[in-house]
Amino acid sequence: MYVADSRGTPAPAVPPESPAVAPGTRPGRRAALAPTVLALGTVSLITDVSSEMVTAVLPLYLVAGLGLSPLGFGLLDGLYNGVSALVRLTGGHLGDRFGRHKLLAGLGYGLSALCKPLLLLAHTLPAIGIVLALDRTGKGLRTAPRDALISLSATPGERGRAFGVHRAMDTAGALIGPILAFLILRGAAEGYDAVFTVSACVAALGVLVLVLFVPGRRTTPAPAAEPVSLRAALALMRRRDLRRIGLCALLLGLCTVSDAFVFLLLQRATGLADRWFALLPLGTAAAFFLLALPLGRLADRIGRGRVFLGGHLALLAVYGLLLTGGGHPALPYAVLLLHGGFYAATDGVLMAAAADAVPEEHRGGGLALVQTGQALARFAASLGFGAAWTAWGARPALLVAAALLAAVVAGCVRLRPSHD
Repeated sequence: MYVADSRGTPAPAVPPESPAVAPGTRPGRRAALAPTVLALGTVSLITDVSSEMVTAVLPLYLVAGLGLSPLGFGLLDGLYNGVSALVRLTGGHLGDRFGRHKLLAGLGYGLSALCKPLLLLAHTLPAIGIVLALDRTGKGLRTAPRDALISLSATPGERGRAFGVHRAMDTAGALIGPILAFLILRGAAEGYDAVFTVSACVAALGVLVLVLFVPGRRTTPAPAAEPVSLRAALALMRRRDLRRIGLCALLLGLCTVSDAFVFLLLQRATGLADRWFALLPLGTAAAFFLLALPLGRLADRIGRGRVFLGGHLALLAVYGLLLTGGGHPALPYAVLLLHGGFYAATDGVLMAAAADAVPEEHRGGGLALVQTGQALARFAASLGFGAAWTAWGARPALLVAAALLAAVVAGCVRLRPSHD
């Protein structure tokens, strides 16, 4: 994961790592994961059950239940996915400035939990938009402090494994949530209200687990002369390693087609019936769940840059299969396995790599900066792919995306030093 500097000399985005041995652990024996990692994984699992229950039924509820137009839903969907990216910098820097990552994460989880019952009362586009914006604000506020807690709780040589465990537990919630929502809709008379009510109760449980079982680790606050601001966040990019990681993530994000488009393209390629469409995200989530920990461990052993770029090669294979797979019966399984592998090799691995390049007192802000750049790049990629699909058709648009992704990955590989 490398980008050349102004002198044309390649340098590692992920510094060489020396094996770290946890106190009280014999060399050669793998240390147990910190309780903070497991507790945060449990919180994310529970919270994702709650969030994915709502996500699974929200499009149908808004369009079929409330009669919202497709344009209105498109606006809400953009709001739902865009707000959290912009709030992450605030959450990361507030956590750094006051040294209270757990408090910021708790506020974010709590705000999202409060929004679930409000969906029972919101029946107009402005009201629903406000509730969803608050929910995404909570997600953005908690993401960087939570990841900072994970990185601070793990030794440098174990960060890939720690993030892999957390992402696997988080994805388990993404698997359970839609299934639970499906069962509630089948069995409850007022199905949508029942889903939102159960989702609110589950979200409250997640906040309770955070308060009771996640240790509050206070870190050294950032100097008072460095206020929490976008300018202070961008100043972190003066660090060479973080700049390369962030730029690489941004460029690759610009070539990443959104999940919704991947699933739509897969349905077109296979002729999958509409009633099975909702199961496609579960396939990706299942592969992510199974591969997150093994690929996190692999990143600790062979280098995070290699695994991160390997994940994008898996995404490139997804594009290739969608372009050439036709109606082969194995196509859905291969695409979903590779798509989940892409996330398993990039999501937590990127955060582990970025944590190596940021000092402890700026950990939340540094991770938030990389996350925000990647999220905004993927949002721009989705808009660009949607426009290209409309103008040229699905196949030419995917060919362009594949060509761009191959070029960016090839450039990163050429600039990668031999030790990673």
